[in-house]
Amino acid sequence: MNIQTQYNYEKTWTTTKEADLLRMIEEEIGDADPKGTLLYVKEAIKSGKTITVGSCRFRQEK
Repeated sequence: MNIQTQYNYEKTWTTTKEADLLRMIEEEIGDADPKGTLLYVKEAIKSGKTITVGSCRFRQEK
């Protein structure tokens, strides 16, 4: 599954690697569980939803 990300100040979506996804989530949520959050994001975007974590949005690549 390819995941695209977009910060709220950006206009384009970018395909992002999993290591970078974890780093981005960790920056947004701090000491909370970034791996657990990434698993939640992966499950939620399977149905076509866009998920927002802090100032970053995630979606499945079309």
